[in-house]
Amino acid sequence: MAEQKSNLVTEVLKGTSQVFFMENAVTGILFFAAIAYASYASDAWATTIGAVVGVVVATLTARLLDCDEASTASGLFGFNGVLVGVALPTFIADSPQLWVYVVIGAAVSTVITAAFSATLTGRWGIPGSTGPFVLTGWLMVAGAYSFGGLHVTGSAPKLPTDYLQGLASIPRPAELVQIFFRNIGQVFLLGSEISGAIILLGIFIASVRAGLATVAGSLIAMVVAIGMGADPTAVSQGLYGFSPVLTALAVGVIFLKTSPKVIAYAALATVATVFVQAALDVMVAPVGIPSFTAPYVLTMYLFIAPKKLMAPHPHKPVADHMVGNAHAEPASSPSTAAS
Repeated sequence: MAEQKSNLVTEVLKGTSQVFFMENAVTGILFFAAIAYASYASDAWATTIGAVVGVVVATLTARLLDCDEASTASGLFGFNGVLVGVALPTFIADSPQLWVYVVIGAAVSTVITAAFSATLTGRWGIPGSTGPFVLTGWLMVAGAYSFGGLHVTGSAPKLPTDYLQGLASIPRPAELVQIFFRNIGQVFLLGSEISGAIILLGIFIASVRAGLATVAGSLIAMVVAIGMGADPTAVSQGLYGFSPVLTALAVGVIFLKTSPKVIAYAALATVATVFVQAALDVMVAPVGIPSFTAPYVLTMYLFIAPKKLMAPHPHKPVADHMVGNAHAEPASSPSTAAS
């Protein structure tokens, strides 16, 4: 019995570390420390409690459903649950109904993770990553508007014309340092630069390459967002940086074999994520739901999908293409530049 409890603790810690693709219990402890520090600084402990409840419920659900044992042990069924556990108390006011919502949401995230694995990953080789969290989070936050026992506390729905554009000036060096670390912390929806620094330390403990990719992702996001004149308040809070950080890590280190060509490919994906972040923020705002990590998920899916076959369909009239051999392949051979 004691051994089972110890295994659950390890799975929970690894599940928390898997938010940044790390399978490391010490990293998981540091991630919890980062969440707890942000709660201490803001005197809002619901997010820390939600993180614990979310990852425990998601992991136990995987056990009860007899999900793949190795994946459960590695924390791969826990990380979406911990994100659900942090997100719901961030955007929904504390109430007894909220905690029912968190438990149900975390359990559902495990089922959706398994569904993504059986379809997206099983058929096309594309990792589900935080896609289950995004889908669960969107449905749960949107659904909260329908229940009297739940009160959504996030930003009210707004139109694209409500967005503030243009930076009055480039942030001072101290502000740039804060933005850099907040970009990392906001993956867990934490607006604290101290929390971001703790998370980065946890990543470096697990993998130096992953740490360097995280640093690069945050720097690229910051430069692009400031250079393009993004909403200064959002930039300052790290809201333009958290999805690009995940993209840089996923494309540059985790899902493709690192090489000079892949590094350039990952840099392009990271820049693209900043633009996707801006677009999705405008698109979901009128609905009254946050974009969560959807910009990362969408960009990562699109950049990982062509890793084995980069040649597009020939742009020729159908009649010309069918002459001779209706089943002829394109003359150009597929490239494996990003594999």
